[in-house]
Amino acid sequence: MLTTTEISKVLTLEDYMLNPPDKTEWVDGQLVEKNGMAAKQGRIQARLARYWGNYIISSNQAGEVYTETPCRTVGRGRCPDVSYITPELLTQFGVNFTVLPQSFPLIAEIVSPTDQAEEVFTKVREYLESGCQEVWLVFPESQWVLVITQQQQRLFNLGEVASSQIVLPGFSISVDELLA
Repeated sequence: MLTTTEISKVLTLEDYMLNPPDKTEWVDGQLVEKNGMAAKQGRIQARLARYWGNYIISSNQAGEVYTETPCRTVGRGRCPDVSYITPELLTQFGVNFTVLPQSFPLIAEIVSPTDQAEEVFTKVREYLESGCQEVWLVFPESQWVLVITQQQQRLFNLGEVASSQIVLPGFSISVDELLA
């Protein structure tokens, strides 16, 4: 954990990659603290991580699920709310990496009322340009789940079942259950 003095010295992406401070992202030469999650967003984050984790075990797909673990995107360091890494990438980078040197293949961001739309969609673009294959944007207040890949965007509403489009074939969850 870096001290406040050390944080002010972290100016390069390479420095960030070596020792990222907790709950920060590196954006355009600046450390940006992630907005604190309210209980609702934290509950959804934990629930989605648990569901993805249980699914990879029950389906024998292997891999690992992480929360708020840093990764490198195109010229930035990001810290997705929930992420999944494949067994192949675990073999390549190990389980104890400090910062994944690319985006995770599957990422979820739990959007809070204080998040700005342009910033959220900028992250999605960065993730997809940096090795991510699928991004889930979860909107607790609007009660939507938006699943984005390079080829498509699918919006799931209450009463519908959101499903993985690429990375976790066969995984699905009721939007009502995820957002309950």
